[in-house]
Amino acid sequence: METRTHVEDVDRGIYDVIDKENHSYKSKKGLTEEIVVEMSKEKKEPQWMLDLRLKSLRIYKKKPIPTWGADLSELDIDGIIHYVKPNTELNESWEEVPSDMKNTFDRLGIQEAEKASLAGVGAQYDSEVVYHKVNKELEKLGVIYTDIETAVKEHEEIVKKYFMKLITPNDHKFSALHGAVWSGGSFVYVPKGVHVELPLQSYFRLNAKGAGQFEHTMIIVEEGASLHFIEGCSAPKHTEQALHAGAVELFVKKGAKLRYSTIENWSRNMYNLNTKRCVVDEDGTIEWVSGSFGSKVSMLYPMSILRGERARCEFTGISFASTGQYLDTGAKVVHAAPYTTSIVNSKSISKNGGTAFYRGLLKVAPNAHSVKATVNCESLMLDNISKSDTVPTIELLNDQVDIGHEAKIGRISDETIFYLMSRGIDEEEAKAMVVRGFVEPISKELPLEYAVELNHLIQLELEGTIG
Repeated sequence: METRTHVEDVDRGIYDVIDKENHSYKSKKGLTEEIVVEMSKEKKEPQWMLDLRLKSLRIYKKKPIPTWGADLSELDIDGIIHYVKPNTELNESWEEVPSDMKNTFDRLGIQEAEKASLAGVGAQYDSEVVYHKVNKELEKLGVIYTDIETAVKEHEEIVKKYFMKLITPNDHKFSALHGAVWSGGSFVYVPKGVHVELPLQSYFRLNAKGAGQFEHTMIIVEEGASLHFIEGCSAPKHTEQALHAGAVELFVKKGAKLRYSTIENWSRNMYNLNTKRCVVDEDGTIEWVSGSFGSKVSMLYPMSILRGERARCEFTGISFASTGQYLDTGAKVVHAAPYTTSIVNSKSISKNGGTAFYRGLLKVAPNAHSVKATVNCESLMLDNISKSDTVPTIELLNDQVDIGHEAKIGRISDETIFYLMSRGIDEEEAKAMVVRGFVEPISKELPLEYAVELNHLIQLELEGTIG
């Protein structure tokens, strides 16, 4: 019998449009060695990649489901379809993309953003990328931006050197699952000293019913180079469970800078169990800007490993939990070298019985003296039945550090609402204004188009639910 998930959902407009399924290959439900071998065969992969998949599968079968965070007892991985290959090849022109897929990305604003403010775009539909294009000027500078499958074929030595070295199959059950069934995703390589002025963006759309998405993103920013990379994710509303277990591996070399922005916007039948990690060398900088919307359950804790002296990390994140949602999110920072610095700013909003959970780790290694780090967590609850918890873990293995931590949990102030209403603003709009002000530190870090999308998502979450 199929496991079904029923959770309340709001009408999310364009995000909930379901296309008729249009695929050329679809694996059976569940996960077996035969499915993994068939996936690798479909992709015409080298033997080392198949070996990695099979090794990951063996580890996956031995690893238990985590019990320390969100409740995953209803997740039926054997009911998930792990690979849905869209009925098209990788295209460099939107005209060559099948009309249903093209129209979906058009509704989501991808083509408009590409024309207005991006240096390159990748668009994934179900398990594989269907459109990819990058400015020729960047290619002349040696920048590589393509889907992972192409990178495995055309840049095999680079991929082999970095693939699943930062996130390994041994880390946890869902990293092992990812290693076995990964498909699609992005590969970016920025050569030494090259500054990519406009952002690159990849968008991942999951359309198929009861399917999983397991894209792999790998970004390497060489010494003294810089890049802003944006990811967006969404899926329409189905009644069956869906699973997202992607992996993001970021490598920031000496003196380089990477800003990684993402807005995840899943429907509420989704288990979002994603893993993201970055390693930063001497004088390098990683900046995370993260928005988590939708999903039934999310467990997501982007990790920064500051392994070079004076490496720097900044994390800015927002999550929004409503009825039937358990969003367990946060950030991890490991200071593994002296003079490294980090700032974590995390905000969450919960309403209508939703649970927003901050879970963080700040660790300072014994040799990492003269570290400076700050963690700020703020939670806003919009009613009396929602929940918000904060579990920051701080491990300091030397005492030559400067550490700050602040956590605030509260509700919308009646006095503030009264003041706004006295100025002629109705109650619903007054509360929406307070929420928009709460998330402003996040939205101002995003490019204008994405700040607009963030505000739109917040408005969708708030419509008809406040008051």
